[in-house]
Amino acid sequence: MRARLLLLLAMLVVALGGGYAYWHLRQQPPAGQTGIYQGYVDAHLLQVGSERGGRMVELEVEEGDAVQAGQIIARLDDALPKARLHEAEAKLEQARARLRQALAPRRRPQELEALRATVREAEAVLAVSKAEYDRVRRLVRHQTVPQAKLDAARGAYERDLARLQAARERLKAAQLPAREEEIALARAAVKAAEAAVESARRDLERTIIRAPAGGHVQEVLFRPGEVAAAGRPVILLLSPRRLRIRFYVPQAVRPRLKPGQMVRLSCDGCAKGLSARIVHLGQQVEYTPPVLFSRGFRQKLVFRIEARPVGEAARLPLGQPVDVHLPASAALASANASAAEKGP
Repeated sequence: MRARLLLLLAMLVVALGGGYAYWHLRQQPPAGQTGIYQGYVDAHLLQVGSERGGRMVELEVEEGDAVQAGQIIARLDDALPKARLHEAEAKLEQARARLRQALAPRRRPQELEALRATVREAEAVLAVSKAEYDRVRRLVRHQTVPQAKLDAARGAYERDLARLQAARERLKAAQLPAREEEIALARAAVKAAEAAVESARRDLERTIIRAPAGGHVQEVLFRPGEVAAAGRPVILLLSPRRLRIRFYVPQAVRPRLKPGQMVRLSCDGCAKGLSARIVHLGQQVEYTPPVLFSRGFRQKLVFRIEARPVGEAARLPLGQPVDVHLPASAALASANASAAEKGP
């Protein structure tokens, strides 16, 4: 009985030792694989839409199409914006007509011509009165006519002179434009109408949706006949410069990484020599276990790292799994941290 218990105890010790050895080996990175972390290809997609809503009437691109910056990708119904533009242009013409009227003389051309004729008539009458007055003065000097006739001639001359001056003043007043306040109001109305036309024209231009950058159409969210809301994306555009390689490293490795560092990439069926440049280091732990940070659990603390693909790596498709090979210094830190945390 005692021998049987000893045999069972020995078998249990062997099993426990084998289990620990198997677990310890599983925790060690494979030979030659230190400093390699799994990642994937991601991107910050451009959400291309319009600042105004409307029913889509034309779609110029399809998923997978390559587009250039400024290229038309869709058109919205423009009937209402066109009508508003025509209305604004008509109001602008009205405002300009009022300004021309304010700057023009107060009387119509026919009325001005009548006033000019009155001036000419008064000038002719004055010329006769002056001639008569001069003739009577000469006669008075020779004492051939009485003084009373000279007084009458002088009165007629002064009367006709006053009538001429009054006619000229009426003509001058008729040729004046409106008051300065009226002209200022007319100018302000023209500026407001011009601003309304520009606003309506911009609103009409917003019915044409253009690509803000070059890239490939990743997904079409609205089709002709559907109503797109203002500010909502119509297509998702993938720009090569917005591709990212996302991978996660333990908290002990992150301090060794810096923006600008190059990392090597590898994946199944991909070309050799792919690389990426680190552009972002996560500032927040992605996973925090609901326990104290013991040495064993610190391995679960990881930070997100983003790297921009360089060269041929920019052609990798979204979602492509990749292996990220860290620089030598970071890889050594990863191995040392892993060994230190696992202990003997």
